[in-house]
Amino acid sequence: MVGYHGPGNGSKERGELPVWGLLAMRCPSCCADDDFVVDSRTTSEGRVVRRRRECRGCGKRFTSRERVEEITRLIVKKDRRLQPFSRQKVLDGIVTACQKRPVSIERIEIIVDDVEKRIRDEFDHEVPSVFIGEVVSEHLRDLDPVAYVRFASVYQAFTDVSQFLNELAPLMEKKEITDVR
Repeated sequence: MVGYHGPGNGSKERGELPVWGLLAMRCPSCCADDDFVVDSRTTSEGRVVRRRRECRGCGKRFTSRERVEEITRLIVKKDRRLQPFSRQKVLDGIVTACQKRPVSIERIEIIVDDVEKRIRDEFDHEVPSVFIGEVVSEHLRDLDPVAYVRFASVYQAFTDVSQFLNELAPLMEKKEITDVR
């Protein structure tokens, strides 16, 4: 079987890890399906396996991630519509709020991981969209006040400047207290 990695199939000279029964992934560069695993680690509290792979065809490296398939949680929107939870949608919303701010993608991924964990821990099937907005807001409020206000303006659907000012007031008080110290 092409791409099958059984015992002894890893080459120690080339730094390949032998992995029993692991099938090769298609290389995103040359589309060959003959690769080997260079490194394998668990992330996100052991819920994701991250593998660094190298294509035998073109020699380029790429990363694959394996996640446990879980029950699809449904998000209950404010108008009571249901839609499947999308990790990517949460990630995109946070990335947008953090544009041109000193926030790393790794830190954003940690926030999204926490959102997913809290959804798994607190809900079986249906999750109010308000819950997701509150969790993200908590993280952004502590991480970057500008990103927080940007996110809050969309999440809370601000319609005028007074709503921005109401959200900024506690942040400004907090800043004044820390500036005095």
